[in-house]
Amino acid sequence: MSKVEDFLTKEDEQEIVDAIRMSEKNTSGEIRVHIEKTTSMDAYDRAKEVFHELKMDQTELQNGVLIYLAVEDRHFVICGDKGINDVVQDDFWNCTRDIMVAEFKKGDFKQGLIDGITRAGEQLQKYFPWLEGDTNELSNEISKG
Repeated sequence: MSKVEDFLTKEDEQEIVDAIRMSEKNTSGEIRVHIEKTTSMDAYDRAKEVFHELKMDQTELQNGVLIYLAVEDRHFVICGDKGINDVVQDDFWNCTRDIMVAEFKKGDFKQGLIDGITRAGEQLQKYFPWLEGDTNELSNEISKG
């Protein structure tokens, strides 16, 4: 893979954005996906940096979830803000990671991302249900670095 743009097809990207939209439909939570080719930083540290750059740490209820991928490095991180981290089960993010890895190992990155988005959305809906007046605070589009 020579470019981040080659990682997913336009159709794959649209299906992922649709999964984000559907997962956010019944919650005040925010889910983002960020893809970049590589990072010279520790993947978790870079994910936290991207979390801040995308203003995910500014959601009202601290309920943003970022799925960060450095595709050439073969690293990904699921990063939840304090609000969501405080309420999900201790092993939730590890279980979500394992489900995603199972798809990634098959080469199905789109399905792995959709599975992770769907699981995060279910927890966000459970703990942060959509209330009258809630707005979509952040873009659903995939960001790229």
